[in-house]
Amino acid sequence: MSDIEIPDADTPEDRKIQEPRLWRDDGWSARVIKNEDDDGWAVEMTQEGQSEPALVGPWTMGRDKKNPKPLDPPAFHTLVKTANEVLRRHEQQLHATLHKSVKIDAAEGRVTVKLDIVPEEDEPYAVLSAYDELGEKLAEIRVSPAYKLSVQRASDWAAGGFGNSG
Repeated sequence: MSDIEIPDADTPEDRKIQEPRLWRDDGWSARVIKNEDDDGWAVEMTQEGQSEPALVGPWTMGRDKKNPKPLDPPAFHTLVKTANEVLRRHEQQLHATLHKSVKIDAAEGRVTVKLDIVPEEDEPYAVLSAYDELGEKLAEIRVSPAYKLSVQRASDWAAGGFGNSG
């Protein structure tokens, strides 16, 4: 057997950095920076390929109370976990903003009415759709992305035969 160390295939050695104030690994960079708001330090976590950090937070002072504590493996892994959680929450919030639904009782039975906003840069729009209890589409129309879905509006739309959105 050879004692030659094989670099991690996912992280080329020239991309991996482990310095006291800069770590790059696992698709993330952690950089300790001067805190603009006070005399302390902050750390910013930036995902590879992104220009803006996903997370910026306070960083611990070192023993000399002037310089920052150096980054280390446990701190880096905690920061990666926290930054991934921030991104996951942001995605969930965005999804909740773009996709809403209400359930109503209509002549067709229990109906789910959905509003899906399509945030296209040039011409954003939304799609209002209705589905029966089996998931079969009853109706679909295009509406303004500013359309506010409510039980009352969905009920009115169903009562009107799923014509215009009102």
